[in-house]
Amino acid sequence: MDQEQEARWYVVHTYSGYEMKVKNNIERTIKNRDLGNEIIEVRVPMQEVVEIKDGKATPAKKKLFPGYVLINMVMNDETWYVVRNTRGVTGFVGPGSKPVPLTEAEMRPLGIKVEDIVADFAVGDTIAVIGGVWKDTVGVVQAMNPGKQTVTINVELFGRETPVEISFAEVQKM
Repeated sequence: MDQEQEARWYVVHTYSGYEMKVKNNIERTIKNRDLGNEIIEVRVPMQEVVEIKDGKATPAKKKLFPGYVLINMVMNDETWYVVRNTRGVTGFVGPGSKPVPLTEAEMRPLGIKVEDIVADFAVGDTIAVIGGVWKDTVGVVQAMNPGKQTVTINVELFGRETPVEISFAEVQKM
């Protein structure tokens, strides 16, 4: 087995509604088979939305790509077999039976960066949002996730403080 092979992001198609089950099953298999160095991360991209129920605004998470799961993995016979034979997986996205990794351009809008952004701010610092949905918003850093390259700030939404996750690329220290 070629250990020098690089991990890339692949897209797996799943039965509708099975995205989180597939993610959990693959993560369980990673632990059981000690594949943590080959299957690095499994993601079901979510977006923050506000749902109106009974006249009340409620923050909720919605799947960005229903029926799909993103996997950062080294593609080899074993990892392909493990993922392909996970219950709920219908196949890799790609022509025929050949999985095709996402390009850097395809990954960028998903919040996946090939080059890591070094944050010049920390929890407790005041930052300004310079891009995206929350552009021109100012907030105090509540939490940071260097792995996902995101920062969480509280914004006022319908008169109450609501935490939102924003990419490092869309914020700067004030």
